[in-house]
Amino acid sequence: MDKPFELSTQAVRAGQVRSEFQEHSEALFLTSSFVFDSAAQAQARFAGNDGLVYSRYTNPTVSMFQDRLAALEGAEACVATASGMSAILTTAMSLLKAGDHVLCSAGVFGATVQLFSGILGRFGVHTSFAAPTRLEEWRRALRKETRLLFLETPSNPLTEVSDIAALAGLARSAGALLVVDNVFCTPALQRPLELGADLVVHSATKHLDGQGRVLGGAVLGPARLVNEQMIPFLRTAGPSLSPFNAWVILKGLETLELRMRAQSAAALELARWLEGHRAVARVHYPGLESHPQYALARRQQRAGGAVLSFEVKGGREAAWRLIDATRLISITANLGDVKSTITHPATTTHGRLSAEARAAAGVGDGLVRLAVGLEAVPDLKADLERGLA
Repeated sequence: MDKPFELSTQAVRAGQVRSEFQEHSEALFLTSSFVFDSAAQAQARFAGNDGLVYSRYTNPTVSMFQDRLAALEGAEACVATASGMSAILTTAMSLLKAGDHVLCSAGVFGATVQLFSGILGRFGVHTSFAAPTRLEEWRRALRKETRLLFLETPSNPLTEVSDIAALAGLARSAGALLVVDNVFCTPALQRPLELGADLVVHSATKHLDGQGRVLGGAVLGPARLVNEQMIPFLRTAGPSLSPFNAWVILKGLETLELRMRAQSAAALELARWLEGHRAVARVHYPGLESHPQYALARRQQRAGGAVLSFEVKGGREAAWRLIDATRLISITANLGDVKSTITHPATTTHGRLSAEARAAAGVGDGLVRLAVGLEAVPDLKADLERGLA
């Protein structure tokens, strides 16, 4: 039996299907529908037999993206969606009903909190929140109605690292599913399914694309969940990934491992520099020995990732002064770009949360999140020093 291909090879080659023209690059199929040979074939396709019907749920370019990402995550199946949030929505709407309970990490993206506690709450789905790193808190919050455990690790923006294997065991004991948002690490640095997670979700808008160009999302896991429950939801509700965006992200996947390794190395260098800076009270980065879950991150991840956060002495005034002083780093809430970005979570990504919710999540007024790109590290240091000084 041939040895399986390495991740970097799969990122370049997996999932490609060539047309009769034998193109070397993946083809972009910009079409809304597909033509049938006969009325009988149309009937068969609409009945669910193999074949292309409509780009809302069957498109060759989107399929190539799904198959490649599934290979990278070690998943049986993948469904692509229009954005990362639509991936989470697809997961929830496919698996939950009124009366069900979701146990969610308190350290997730602000829009995820709004989706679970606000929108889904209106439809009778109840959500509780637990600290990302306190397993006993998760255990106490379980109910007989708990159907889903949801977490993001490392967390946004404090980079807290959750024990995926331990939470997977907890979910199994409760008859629930564990869903892991792998946006910060990507399969280049972490494979949650291998650690016991049932499903993985992605905002492909971030590192998978890698250059801040398009929106996209994905859910990955066993075929019985993805193919039998989520694709029917996608077919009916339509949170679909466009073929063009799928093609762009496919090209981004080709350099994923190279980018994640380079950006992680740069983030670690910057984190060490910031940790010793007189204007910085604390740095949050899993690659630092001072990080509370450093040992867990070493076991669970191949590197620390490209995102770090740090607390500036002087609260919001000092944080805003630092951000406004940058000339190179982009002031934007996006991450996963080759261009470094900086934001103030308390007034952007977590700005819609109550002050109490922000405090519970550890998002203080002096916290700044930095997503490290591929610029020269000395240039990034100089840009930050302008405001820190």
